[in-house]
Amino acid sequence: MRRSAFDRIFQEIQQIRYRLDDIETALSKWNPPSLEISESKLLSLPDNLRKTYLIVASKGECNATQVSDSTGRSRPIESCYLNQLVRMGWLTKRRDSKTINFCVISEEVLKGRSQHT
Repeated sequence: MRRSAFDRIFQEIQQIRYRLDDIETALSKWNPPSLEISESKLLSLPDNLRKTYLIVASKGECNATQVSDSTGRSRPIESCYLNQLVRMGWLTKRRDSKTINFCVISEEVLKGRSQHT
């Protein structure tokens, strides 16, 4: 009886591993199109915000802790910069449980904004 329980657990672990392999394969093939932002628009950002923005753009989506690990600045400072970029319309944010993740605004949203202005 004990053996069959271990066998079921082992089979479930194998199934999870196969699913993870499928996910890793799919993600390795994923190549999102880069957002075309003119150099002049990017240079219009202050250096501190530009550095934060470029980290988020390179990672795709991240939280303040991940950005601060990359920039070497404190997490509260990066959180402030990230929220400032959200208010300026450069980033969006979404809550994932207790974590707030930031990502670059999609190209469709940017196009929609430029049509309304």
